[in-house]
Amino acid sequence: MYCVNNGKIEMNVTQDLSFIHLIGNASVLVQLVMGMLLLVSLMSWWYIFLKMFAVRQAVQQSEEFEEAFWEHSDINKLYQNVSAKRDRMGSMERIFAAGIAEFVKLKKKHGMDNNAVMDGTRRAMRATYQREMDHLESHLSFLATVGSVSPYVGLFGTVWGIMNAFRGLSNVGQATLAHVAPGIAEALIATAMGLFAAIPAVVAYNRYAHDTTRLSSRFESFMEEFSNVLQRQP
Repeated sequence: MYCVNNGKIEMNVTQDLSFIHLIGNASVLVQLVMGMLLLVSLMSWWYIFLKMFAVRQAVQQSEEFEEAFWEHSDINKLYQNVSAKRDRMGSMERIFAAGIAEFVKLKKKHGMDNNAVMDGTRRAMRATYQREMDHLESHLSFLATVGSVSPYVGLFGTVWGIMNAFRGLSNVGQATLAHVAPGIAEALIATAMGLFAAIPAVVAYNRYAHDTTRLSSRFESFMEEFSNVLQRQP
């Protein structure tokens, strides 16, 4: 941009520092880093909402089933009600169904003592418990990876962008802030995007890891209590 000052024509260096302009003028490598961070951020938000609904549903179903379990005196009737749900059963209901199905099957076998029956029942419930926990903990490792790696990926993009900004100063006779500011600004966007991807992932991981740990303890307590109930069955 040119302006006239005391009869002399002078040039003012002006730069468009808008967000879109800075990303568009960034180097190819920095743009790739930004694109990867954006994709990872969108994927982490998708998993965050999936886990939120899954954990909330698991907690609600466990509370409802525990209440029904202690209210019903007839375990067989409760098993029939649970079996009628089929694909709509919760995690604790699947553990219960696996346990009582194995218990009944082993009881029908002649020559098996009560300890062997209970060991088989516990193993069946433990296997179902492990499958349910694997399902509840799915994608948590992805959130942990995003939370730990994204800041470093963004920092790599920032370092590369700043290197390019200072390399560009070698072609300028007199370096000013106007020359280096756009390059540094576009480089710092990569760090900001890395933090934007990492912070929600870390918060969500800590939250859901805590919730799944509590559910795990709840399932294990139920298996012990249910084993005691089955052991008293004739």
